Amino acid sequence: MKSIIRITLCYHYQMEFFTTLESILTIADPYEKTASFHSFYDAYRQNKITFTHDHTPVVFDHPSYEGICTIADATTLPKRSSLSTIRGKAYLVHSILHIEYSAIDLALDHAYRFAHMPKDFYDDWLKVAEDEIRHFLMLDTILQSLGYHYGSFPVHRFLFDVSQRSLDLVTRMAVVPRYLEASGLDSSPLVIQKLQRIKDPQSLEIIKALEVILNEEVDHVKKGDRWFLWACQKEGINPESYFDIVENILPGAKKKKAFVNIADRKRAGFSCKELSIISDQECS
Repeated sequence: MKSIIRITLCYHYQMEFFTTLESILTIADPYEKTASFHSFYDAYRQNKITFTHDHTPVVFDHPSYEGICTIADATTLPKRSSLSTIRGKAYLVHSILHIEYSAIDLALDHAYRFAHMPKDFYDDWLKVAEDEIRHFLMLDTILQSLGYHYGSFPVHRFLFDVSQRSLDLVTRMAVVPRYLEASGLDSSPLVIQKLQRIKDPQSLEIIKALEVILNEEVDHVKKGDRWFLWACQKEGINPESYFDIVENILPGAKKKKAFVNIADRKRAGFSCKELSIISDQECS
């Protein structure tokens, strides 16, 4: 046993930050990915990681989940069944579960892709990755209780494709945490409202999970806001050009939305001036 512990500690001391993250990013199996991340994260928090900042990050050509999920174009995915049915609930949970799996890789990719950053940057996104793993496992337990598993339904690769087209720091922070993740702040309350009308035990369990995720995602978006502003200042970019930056990757980003979670978006760093671009709701 002592020899095993010594080998493990030695391995931790030899871990290099960027190459280890690249390895974790390519793992498809969520449980193997989770275990590998936690081993790495434990070493990171104990300062047992080395940094080689001259690495060249890979632009990945396929998402890590390709081997365990059937990937389809987002426009061709089947429509959701009624949430009053087990299959309908399972499809909903699977859809959110896939977002959380993707979010694990997105957070890890933030830390992996950008070298020579302040330590707080890596601290922030590794903590986000830890949160996303917890969200994934929480939803995975619910999905399995419904008789399904990750991979039971086809998924899209939209989040992955967008991330690999957002390769500079300003764009990445604007598009991923501050736009895509912020959109989740708008959609989650609407899903929760639909489930509240059903009131069965499975729906209540899903609601509990979504409420945890919604609350913690505010902090994730806020971290994106922090590093977006930091990167804009460093690059001499006016942060008020935020929506123009997003539009370069996601045309239509300025389109008005039927519902915007004003309160949580403000908590996450959005100004009323920004929110007036995508919402006609009152903001003060």
